[in-house]
Amino acid sequence: MAMEQLLKIEGLTMRFGGLVAVNHVDINQQSGEILSLIGPNGAGKTTLFNVLTGVYRPTSGAIYYRGENITGLKPYELARKGLSRTFQNIRLFGEMTTLENLLIASPSCRDESVIEAVFGGDKLRKKRRMVVEQCEEILCILKLQDTAEELSSNLPYGKQRLLEIGRALATGADFLLLDEPGAGMNSLEKNELANVIYYLTRDMKKNVLLIEHDMKFVMGISDRIVVLDHGEKIAEGVPAAIQGNEQVIEAYLGKGIPDDDE
Repeated sequence: MAMEQLLKIEGLTMRFGGLVAVNHVDINQQSGEILSLIGPNGAGKTTLFNVLTGVYRPTSGAIYYRGENITGLKPYELARKGLSRTFQNIRLFGEMTTLENLLIASPSCRDESVIEAVFGGDKLRKKRRMVVEQCEEILCILKLQDTAEELSSNLPYGKQRLLEIGRALATGADFLLLDEPGAGMNSLEKNELANVIYYLTRDMKKNVLLIEHDMKFVMGISDRIVVLDHGEKIAEGVPAAIQGNEQVIEAYLGKGIPDDDE
Protein backbone atom coordinates (compact mmCIF):
# COMPACT_ATOMS: atom_id res chain seq x y z
CA MET A 1 0.00 0.00 0.00
CA ALA A 2 1.49 3.34 -1.10
CA MET A 3 2.15 5.87 1.63
CA GLU A 4 0.83 9.41 1.43
CA GLN A 5 3.31 12.16 0.75
CA LEU A 6 3.56 14.16 3.96
CA LEU A 7 6.20 16.80 3.30
CA LYS A 8 7.60 18.09 0.04
CA ILE A 9 10.40 20.65 -0.07
CA GLU A 10 11.28 22.07 -3.48
CA GLY A 11 14.37 24.14 -4.23
CA LEU A 12 14.51 25.61 -0.73
CA THR A 13 17.08 28.37 -0.39
CA MET A 14 17.84 30.60 2.59
CA ARG A 15 20.28 33.49 2.30
CA PHE A 16 21.47 35.86 4.99
CA GLY A 17 23.05 38.69 3.04
CA GLY A 18 25.89 37.08 1.10
CA LEU A 19 25.76 33.85 3.10
CA VAL A 20 23.82 30.95 1.60
CA ALA A 21 22.84 28.81 4.58
CA VAL A 22 20.54 26.44 2.63
CA ASN A 23 21.01 26.06 -1.11
CA HIS A 24 18.28 24.68 -3.37
CA VAL A 25 17.38 21.68 -1.19
CA ASP A 26 14.74 19.13 -2.22
CA ILE A 27 13.31 16.70 0.38
CA ASN A 28 10.33 14.35 0.34
CA GLN A 29 8.91 12.59 3.38
CA GLN A 30 6.17 9.98 3.37
CA SER A 31 3.60 9.58 6.13
CA GLY A 32 4.63 7.15 8.85
CA GLU A 33 8.30 7.54 7.99
CA ILE A 34 10.96 8.55 10.53
CA LEU A 35 13.22 10.88 8.57
CA SER A 36 16.49 12.18 10.04
CA LEU A 37 18.47 15.22 8.95
CA ILE A 38 22.19 15.00 9.62
CA GLY A 39 25.37 16.77 8.65
CA PRO A 40 28.51 18.30 10.18
CA ASN A 41 28.35 21.52 12.17
CA GLY A 42 27.40 24.45 9.95
CA ALA A 43 25.68 22.23 7.39
CA GLY A 44 22.42 24.22 7.53
CA LYS A 45 20.28 21.75 9.48
CA THR A 46 18.89 24.15 12.08
CA THR A 47 18.37 26.86 9.46
CA LEU A 48 16.33 24.42 7.41
CA PHE A 49 14.31 23.52 10.52
CA ASN A 50 13.73 27.21 11.24
CA VAL A 51 12.43 27.72 7.72
CA LEU A 52 10.16 24.69 7.98
CA THR A 53 8.69 25.93 11.26
CA GLY A 54 8.12 29.53 10.21
CA VAL A 55 10.97 31.22 12.10
CA TYR A 56 12.44 32.34 8.76
CA ARG A 57 10.75 32.95 5.43
CA PRO A 58 12.79 31.27 2.69
CA THR A 59 14.57 33.34 0.09
CA SER A 60 13.18 31.01 -2.57
CA GLY A 61 11.63 27.58 -2.96
CA ALA A 62 8.42 26.03 -1.66
CA ILE A 63 7.23 23.82 1.21
CA TYR A 64 4.14 21.60 0.92
CA TYR A 65 2.48 19.78 3.81
CA ARG A 66 -0.10 17.18 2.80
CA GLY A 67 -0.29 18.87 -0.59
CA GLU A 68 -0.87 22.39 0.78
CA ASN A 69 1.65 25.15 0.17
CA ILE A 70 2.72 26.31 3.65
CA THR A 71 5.70 28.41 2.56
CA GLY A 72 6.16 31.47 4.75
CA LEU A 73 3.43 30.69 7.28
CA LYS A 74 4.01 31.86 10.85
CA PRO A 75 4.75 29.32 13.62
CA TYR A 76 1.27 29.66 15.15
CA GLU A 77 -0.32 29.13 11.74
CA LEU A 78 1.74 25.98 11.23
CA ALA A 79 0.78 24.74 14.70
CA ARG A 80 -2.88 25.05 13.74
CA LYS A 81 -2.17 22.89 10.71
CA GLY A 82 -0.63 20.18 12.88
CA LEU A 83 3.11 20.94 12.83
CA SER A 84 4.95 21.39 16.11
CA ARG A 85 8.62 21.43 17.07
CA THR A 86 11.04 21.06 19.93
CA PHE A 87 14.25 23.05 20.31
CA GLN A 88 17.91 22.17 20.67
CA ASN A 89 17.99 24.19 23.90
CA ILE A 90 15.28 23.24 26.40
CA ARG A 91 12.56 25.88 26.57
CA LEU A 92 10.23 24.63 29.27
CA PHE A 93 8.42 26.91 31.73
CA GLY A 94 10.58 26.08 34.73
CA GLU A 95 8.23 27.54 37.35
CA MET A 96 5.30 25.49 36.08
CA THR A 97 4.63 21.84 36.82
CA THR A 98 5.03 19.19 34.16
CA LEU A 99 1.26 19.01 33.78
CA GLU A 100 0.95 22.80 33.50
CA ASN A 101 3.59 22.81 30.75
CA LEU A 102 1.32 20.55 28.73
CA LEU A 103 -1.89 22.38 29.58
CA ILE A 104 -0.50 25.71 28.41
CA ALA A 105 0.25 24.13 25.02
CA SER A 106 -3.25 22.70 24.59
CA PRO A 107 -5.41 24.62 22.08
CA SER A 108 -8.46 23.97 24.28
CA CYS A 109 -6.84 25.90 27.14
CA ARG A 110 -5.48 28.72 25.01
CA ASP A 111 -8.77 29.31 23.22
CA GLU A 112 -10.87 29.66 26.38
CA SER A 113 -12.56 33.10 26.40
CA VAL A 114 -13.21 35.35 29.40
CA ILE A 115 -16.98 34.93 28.96
CA GLU A 116 -16.57 31.15 28.81
CA ALA A 117 -14.42 31.22 31.96
CA VAL A 118 -17.05 33.24 33.88
CA PHE A 119 -20.26 31.63 32.63
CA GLY A 120 -19.11 28.20 31.39
CA GLY A 121 -20.54 26.25 34.33
CA ASP A 122 -20.70 22.46 34.10
CA LYS A 123 -19.92 22.46 30.39
CA LEU A 124 -16.66 24.32 30.99
CA ARG A 125 -15.71 22.11 33.94
CA LYS A 126 -16.27 19.01 31.80
CA LYS A 127 -14.13 20.48 29.03
CA ARG A 128 -11.34 21.30 31.47
CA ARG A 129 -11.40 17.80 32.93
CA MET A 130 -11.14 16.35 29.44
CA VAL A 131 -8.10 18.52 28.63
CA VAL A 132 -6.41 17.54 31.89
CA GLU A 133 -7.06 13.86 31.13
CA GLN A 134 -5.58 14.24 27.64
CA CYS A 135 -2.43 15.83 29.07
CA GLU A 136 -2.20 13.15 31.76
CA GLU A 137 -2.34 10.52 29.01
CA ILE A 138 0.63 12.20 27.32
CA LEU A 139 2.54 12.09 30.61
CA CYS A 140 1.77 8.36 30.81
CA ILE A 141 3.11 7.80 27.29
CA LEU A 142 6.33 9.55 28.32
CA LYS A 143 6.40 7.69 31.67
CA LEU A 144 6.23 11.04 33.46
CA GLN A 145 2.90 10.49 35.20
CA ASP A 146 4.56 10.45 38.64
CA THR A 147 6.01 13.91 38.02
CA ALA A 148 2.75 15.70 37.15
CA GLU A 149 2.93 18.05 40.14
CA GLU A 150 6.69 18.61 40.06
CA LEU A 151 8.19 21.81 38.71
CA SER A 152 9.64 21.08 35.29
CA SER A 153 12.93 22.72 36.35
CA ASN A 154 13.33 20.01 39.00
CA LEU A 155 13.12 17.13 36.53
CA PRO A 156 16.28 15.26 35.51
CA TYR A 157 17.66 16.46 32.20
CA GLY A 158 16.47 13.47 30.17
CA LYS A 159 12.93 13.82 31.48
CA GLN A 160 12.94 17.51 30.61
CA ARG A 161 13.78 16.48 27.05
CA LEU A 162 10.84 14.08 26.99
CA LEU A 163 8.56 16.75 28.44
CA GLU A 164 9.46 19.02 25.52
CA ILE A 165 8.17 16.31 23.17
CA GLY A 166 5.07 16.02 25.34
CA ARG A 167 4.41 19.73 25.04
CA ALA A 168 4.61 19.44 21.26
CA LEU A 169 2.12 16.56 21.44
CA ALA A 170 -0.22 18.61 23.61
CA THR A 171 -0.72 21.04 20.73
CA GLY A 172 -2.51 18.22 18.90
CA ALA A 173 0.22 18.03 16.26
CA ASP A 174 0.42 15.17 13.78
CA PHE A 175 3.90 16.14 12.58
CA LEU A 176 6.70 16.56 15.13
CA LEU A 177 9.95 18.26 14.19
CA LEU A 178 12.52 17.33 16.82
CA ASP A 179 15.71 19.41 17.00
CA GLU A 180 18.39 17.21 18.59
CA PRO A 181 15.99 15.48 21.00
CA GLY A 182 18.77 13.28 22.40
CA ALA A 183 21.27 16.08 23.08
CA GLY A 184 22.88 15.61 26.50
CA MET A 185 21.13 12.29 27.17
CA ASN A 186 22.98 9.21 28.33
CA SER A 187 22.57 5.86 26.56
CA LEU A 188 19.71 4.66 28.78
CA GLU A 189 17.80 7.91 28.26
CA LYS A 190 18.34 7.64 24.51
CA ASN A 191 16.92 4.11 24.52
CA GLU A 192 13.85 5.48 26.29
CA LEU A 193 13.64 8.31 23.76
CA ALA A 194 13.81 5.83 20.88
CA ASN A 195 10.97 3.81 22.41
CA VAL A 196 8.88 6.98 22.72
CA ILE A 197 9.49 7.92 19.08
CA TYR A 198 8.61 4.40 17.94
CA TYR A 199 5.40 4.52 19.96
CA LEU A 200 4.45 7.91 18.52
CA THR A 201 4.97 6.81 14.93
CA ARG A 202 3.83 3.18 15.03
CA ASP A 203 0.99 3.33 17.57
CA MET A 204 -0.17 6.96 17.57
CA LYS A 205 0.42 7.40 13.82
CA LYS A 206 2.40 10.61 14.31
CA ASN A 207 5.11 11.69 11.87
CA VAL A 208 8.65 12.62 12.88
CA LEU A 209 11.44 14.61 11.26
CA LEU A 210 14.49 14.99 13.45
CA ILE A 211 17.94 16.52 13.60
CA GLU A 212 20.44 14.51 15.59
CA HIS A 213 24.24 14.34 15.99
CA ASP A 214 24.45 10.91 17.60
CA MET A 215 24.99 8.70 14.57
CA LYS A 216 24.41 5.47 16.45
CA PHE A 217 20.98 6.76 17.48
CA VAL A 218 20.21 8.03 13.97
CA MET A 219 21.23 4.80 12.26
CA GLY A 220 19.11 2.78 14.65
CA ILE A 221 15.88 4.74 14.51
CA SER A 222 15.62 6.22 11.01
CA ASP A 223 13.73 4.86 8.03
CA ARG A 224 15.63 7.25 5.78
CA ILE A 225 18.32 9.89 6.25
CA VAL A 226 19.02 13.17 4.46
CA VAL A 227 22.57 14.54 4.68
CA LEU A 228 23.40 18.25 4.36
CA ASP A 229 26.84 19.79 3.94
CA HIS A 230 27.49 23.51 3.50
CA GLY A 231 23.77 24.06 2.94
CA GLU A 232 23.39 21.48 0.17
CA LYS A 233 21.90 18.00 0.15
CA ILE A 234 24.71 15.57 -0.61
CA ALA A 235 23.00 12.25 0.08
CA GLU A 236 19.66 10.66 0.85
CA GLY A 237 18.74 7.06 1.56
CA VAL A 238 18.34 4.25 4.06
CA PRO A 239 20.81 4.13 6.98
CA ALA A 240 23.01 1.37 5.52
CA ALA A 241 23.49 3.29 2.27
CA ILE A 242 24.29 6.53 4.09
CA GLN A 243 26.79 4.86 6.41
CA GLY A 244 28.80 3.64 3.45
CA ASN A 245 28.48 6.75 1.29
CA GLU A 246 31.94 8.14 0.47
CA GLN A 247 30.68 11.72 0.06
CA VAL A 248 29.08 11.59 3.49
CA ILE A 249 32.25 10.16 5.06
CA GLU A 250 34.29 12.92 3.44
CA ALA A 251 31.88 15.56 4.78
CA TYR A 252 32.66 14.28 8.28
CA LEU A 253 36.31 15.34 7.83
CA GLY A 254 37.41 11.99 6.50
CA LYS A 255 36.97 10.34 9.90
CA GLY A 256 33.96 8.31 8.94
CA ILE A 257 30.59 8.52 10.60
CA PRO A 258 31.12 8.16 14.35
CA ASP A 259 29.46 5.25 16.12
CA ASP A 260 29.63 6.76 19.59
CA ASP A 261 27.76 9.70 21.10
CA GLU A 262 29.13 13.09 20.15
